[in-house]
Formats: sequence, structure tokens, C-alpha cells
Amino acid sequence: MTATSLQFKPIPKQTPETNTLTRLCAEKLTLKHGKTSIIENLDVSLPEGKVTAIVGPNGCGKSTLLNGLSRIHSPSSGFVLLDGKDIHSLPSKEVARRLALLPQDTLAPDGITIEELIRFGRHPHQSLLKQWAMDDQQAINYALNAADLEGLKDRLLDTLSGGQRQRAWIAMSIAQETPLLLLDEPTSALDLGHQIEVFELIRNLSRQGKTLAMVVHDLPSACRYSDHIIAMKKGEIITQGSPKEVMTKELVRELYGVECDLIPDPMTGSPILINMKRVRS
Repeated sequence: MTATSLQFKPIPKQTPETNTLTRLCAEKLTLKHGKTSIIENLDVSLPEGKVTAIVGPNGCGKSTLLNGLSRIHSPSSGFVLLDGKDIHSLPSKEVARRLALLPQDTLAPDGITIEELIRFGRHPHQSLLKQWAMDDQQAINYALNAADLEGLKDRLLDTLSGGQRQRAWIAMSIAQETPLLLLDEPTSALDLGHQIEVFELIRNLSRQGKTLAMVVHDLPSACRYSDHIIAMKKGEIITQGSPKEVMTKELVRELYGVECDLIPDPMTGSPILINMKRVRS
């Protein structure tokens, strides 16, 4: 299957509701590694039902911010609010039913199939009083359908292409049935075709009602596949808004030390970077 032949499926009518929006924001957020402040006194809110791309140079705090928003990284001060409540005050399973995080580094047991991996996404919905039920299998079937993996569900994870594996991990997050999905460099180390597969899946999930935020290094892809861009430098948000609003030659130079020209994509209208060259200091 080539990237251009992928046609991700719409939500089947019998699947659980997935379009309930959840609000995630941070107020006066400070995040440190040891004694070093990476992010300080930052305010941010993710637009509901949209795809947000977090961009900026290496070491600017993009992944740290994502980890802070998902409560993996505890703040030194400030708050992360999930529907108006301090995320660190909420029970872990309650958070896991509303927010899923796909980190950069993913590990799975040897010999696991795609469907077995996706089953892990149902853990937040299990308890002593509620074991595996029909709605769990329904959620798995929906995740396989949404990621276009039905025909591969019995394949071993370690036999898949990079793009297929990444779609399987995203499918696990889909099975978690959260309205919020955070992805840290979801296309890292993938070739162009597999990058397109993953970005198309992310866009499709947004059309189906989810709120997504992703750390992205590739600016053209961030512009093409996101509704909202957060541009960071040295732990601060220097600008944010739609790709057409915020992506300028001056921003590219400030973030990356790169001169370029911008032209609109003839199909989407999103900015395309051309004539790029490194500015020598």
C-alpha cells in the first residue's frame, strides 16, 4: 500500500462517541530539568477540535511542554488544567480516559500483534468490576478501521514498515477513546511516504472530532497538516495562530537562522517554504 492510496475510514455509526471536546490549557506553567528552567511562566491553550503543531529549534522546550501538558512532567509552579481542573489532582485513570500521549520512544513486548498492541489502549476502561466487554472490542475494531489496519491486525508489530508501526501505535491511542491526543514527533525517522500516511491519519482524526497536538520539526508539514501553530524559542511561545497568520520569512529566520521565500500551496493555501538557505553568523 502506498501513501497516496490510503483512504482512511469515516467513523462507523456503531462506534462509541468520540467527538466530545475536552479543554486542555496551562497557566503560569514552569517546568524544570533539575535546577534548570526549560519553560517558565507560560500560558497556552489548545484549540478544541483542531490540530496544533508545536514547532521550534532543538532544545527550545517543545517535548518538555508536551510532557507537562500530559502530566508526565510535574510543574515547579503553575497549573495544567483539564476541563478547568488541575490535572495533577485528578485520578490517573480519569486522565487516561480523556487524554492520550504518544511519546517519541515506544516499546512493545516481542512477538506482539497489532491487535494485541491496540488492546493495551483499553486499560483505562478496565476495573475489578468491569472486565473485557463488547464495547472494548468495538473500540478496537474502530481503531483498526480508523487507522486502515483491519487487514494487518494479526501481523507481528516488528514485521511492519515504519509507517504501519506508527499507525498501530496511534491506533492504540484511538482505542483509548480520548478526545485529546498528544503526539511527540509522530513522524520521526520515517521516510516521506510514511510521514504522509501518519499526517493523513492525524488530519482524519481531527475531522472526526478529536483535539490533537503534535511536536513537529518539518515546517512545511506543520503548515500543511495543522490548523494552529505554536512557535517556541528558548522555552517561550513567540507567536501562535493559523499557519497563514504566523508563518513568515522573519519567523523562519528567527527560529532556525534560515532565509527563505514563502508561496501559497496551490491546493490548500498553506505556506510553502522555497529558496531556503542557512544564514551564516
